[in-house]
Amino acid sequence: MSSARLPDRAVLLVGGPEAEPFLQNLVTADLDALPAGEARPAALLTPQGKILFDFLISRAADGLRLDVAAGARADLAKRLTLYRLRAKVTLTPVGDAVAAVWDTGEMPADALRDTRFPAPVFRLYGTAAEAAGSDVAGFETLRLAEAVAEAERDFPASDVFPHDVLLDQNGGVSFRKGCYVGQEVVSRMQHRGTARRRLMVLRAEGHLTPGANVEAGGRTIGTVLSAAGALGMGMIRIDKMADALRADATLSADGVPLEAEVPEWAGYTLPEATAAGAVDEP
Repeated sequence: MSSARLPDRAVLLVGGPEAEPFLQNLVTADLDALPAGEARPAALLTPQGKILFDFLISRAADGLRLDVAAGARADLAKRLTLYRLRAKVTLTPVGDAVAAVWDTGEMPADALRDTRFPAPVFRLYGTAAEAAGSDVAGFETLRLAEAVAEAERDFPASDVFPHDVLLDQNGGVSFRKGCYVGQEVVSRMQHRGTARRRLMVLRAEGHLTPGANVEAGGRTIGTVLSAAGALGMGMIRIDKMADALRADATLSADGVPLEAEVPEWAGYTLPEATAAGAVDEP
């Protein structure tokens, strides 16, 4: 079993008798379908449909737990306060430790399944998290290998749509529930199939530099968001990626040759890509 306490994560507790309907009308995930024992991705969007905050949301004994980047917690609480009005809702920053656990054959006690990952990965909070290990680098490698992106660490606020970072693929966006902030834009992208930027796993022949352009045939097709050595995660224009595959162009970042892969768990495909290993969209 591997584990890591995550000091860059913090908890905001949303409590009170109207906590769930309050958040249900604001965030992208469907809280009516959120079971106990799971931590699911969700986001609060701008009215233009871009991610303002992303977090893992789960049920706690006294409300709903938002597991968010530590540097964004105060701003998230402030933004939710603007929406609260007269709702019977409390917003409480709590000092609970946050940890991740993976490479284990069974669910640890008091753990929640982190549904962003296809293989079992768990979240621990509070006392249960305090005894976690220190393999932060191992967890970072796991995130990159599965293209699991997080705001603040991998992309800035108000810069990407949920589809860009695969929230439409991992259950972070509901297309069945009622309205929420930014819902109209996100639904339009889904139904028109206009998402063109997507996360992809990058595997290079040398060191990858976050922020470097991903190029094909001298043309920029994306950006390296985060990396650890030769493994990275990039935001790629999939239409340009398809063109590069058809032209048999070499991909590179800062002159380092690389390959870009659709995460195995994701359901999107490259548009009209016919090169070896690519799949045509229906």
